Amino acid sequence: MVQQDGRQVRWDKHNAERRATILDAALAVIGEGEPGAEFHVQQIAARAGLNRTVVYRHFEDRADLDRAIRAHIADDLTAGLVPEVTLDGTVNQIIRRIIAAYVDWVVAHPAAHAFAAQELSGPFEQGTDRIAHAVTDILELAIALLGAELDDDERSLVDPLAHGLVGAVFGAVRRWVSREPRLPAAPVLVDLLAQSVWNLLDGHARRLGLTIDPDLPLVELLPATTEPTA
Repeated sequence: MVQQDGRQVRWDKHNAERRATILDAALAVIGEGEPGAEFHVQQIAARAGLNRTVVYRHFEDRADLDRAIRAHIADDLTAGLVPEVTLDGTVNQIIRRIIAAYVDWVVAHPAAHAFAAQELSGPFEQGTDRIAHAVTDILELAIALLGAELDDDERSLVDPLAHGLVGAVFGAVRRWVSREPRLPAAPVLVDLLAQSVWNLLDGHARRLGLTIDPDLPLVELLPATTEPTA
């Protein structure tokens, strides 16, 4: 029985590794084409060094393969973006760093981004939700650190607001990358989007009685803490 279990573990590991190889090959094939260009399973199989029938052993059909590819793309995006959602630096640096990470990824992977964004209600939406949840966490932490007093309605709005901000930025970048020529230039796009996000956050902060200098390190914006007693 133990021996059979061991064989099953090795077989599962082999299947997982082969599935990952197929998905990596799919990303490579997509990346070699223009955004929106059609690609075939045979191209993925050849890139992975496998037979086409072997590819389909790991997926129910082409639709299942496409869903897995989109999920793989979303995972790659979030893996690079979520670590940038921190409170390190000034407010402007925080906002710009997060937006720049997304724009840089899109510029580097326009075809993969276009393929993933074709189905916004699937894995791509789940990926943006993960990023929005991270932004929600950082907003709630910043609110707590700054000592802002929110009522129940204002506190319940933080999560929808974070999702709205992420959705607005993603929507603007999706539109920007789909146009030719891509204007303004990517660094200018990042600056303008960062300014738009700050304008909205600053409006909410002022309504709560907070005046925040976005060019000061966040640690310098925190209220003075009580000195520890001996």
